[in-house]
Amino acid sequence: MSLPPLDVSGLLKRYGLRPDKRLGQNFLVDESALQRVVQAAEVTEEDAVLEVGPGLGNLTRHLADLARLVIAVEIDARFIPALKEVLLPFKNIRIVQGDILSLNPTELIMERADAKSGYLVVANIPYYITSALFRHLLEANKKPDRMVLTVQREVAERICAAPGDMSLLALSVQVYGQPKVAATIPAGAFYPPPKVDSAVVRVELYPEPQIPASELPAFFRLVKAGFSQKRKTLRNALSGGMHWETSLTAQILQAASIDPMRRAETLNLEEWRNLVAVYQSEFNA
Repeated sequence: MSLPPLDVSGLLKRYGLRPDKRLGQNFLVDESALQRVVQAAEVTEEDAVLEVGPGLGNLTRHLADLARLVIAVEIDARFIPALKEVLLPFKNIRIVQGDILSLNPTELIMERADAKSGYLVVANIPYYITSALFRHLLEANKKPDRMVLTVQREVAERICAAPGDMSLLALSVQVYGQPKVAATIPAGAFYPPPKVDSAVVRVELYPEPQIPASELPAFFRLVKAGFSQKRKTLRNALSGGMHWETSLTAQILQAASIDPMRRAETLNLEEWRNLVAVYQSEFNA
């Protein structure tokens, strides 16, 4: 059904609320932008959706209009009464007051949805938790099938980067799924408007990570070490991060068919996989 725009300023005034900058509260209010988020998520009536930071329910309403179930997790208890009022017409929404980073996504889904079915994560997230939230969701026992998150445009581009411009964040996401920028959203589409534009990132998760699950701890150790001193060559960055002699580092890189003078941002996932294999063979890690 067609939903009328939400009177955000009126709701805030009536409940005596002000967005908290410390919690990154910039509410997506533009209806066309909200529709772009929902369209990117491809929500159907069979889907369970986990939303992080519903605020006043702008996006939540559109998700509930399409999904079988929406679980909305809001950290700020001040907003719960207004959120409940906005969402009163919907019977397929469960509101959870708490910090998503302290909650188990698997338990949230299994308690309130069919444990055997998958779920989506769709949210306009506070910028300051972007990296932590990706890690939290992607490392959950029951991972989402798809994630559609509104983040800073610059961060979205970093997540979707190709070899030559890779980062720890990009690899941390791309090892689990294929990201793409589904839409861009100007700062003026939010209330209050942030200082930068945003983008909608869609991540379609692979059935299994690109690095075998048993090798992921070693993968992340190597990746974090490789990016610990970004301006240095892999030989020097890994030597410092892994506490290896430079001669040993060069030997390991060469065994993985990687030039020791390259930098971490130039490697693709296949090369990291090769490096993990040599590392585990060398150290029985």
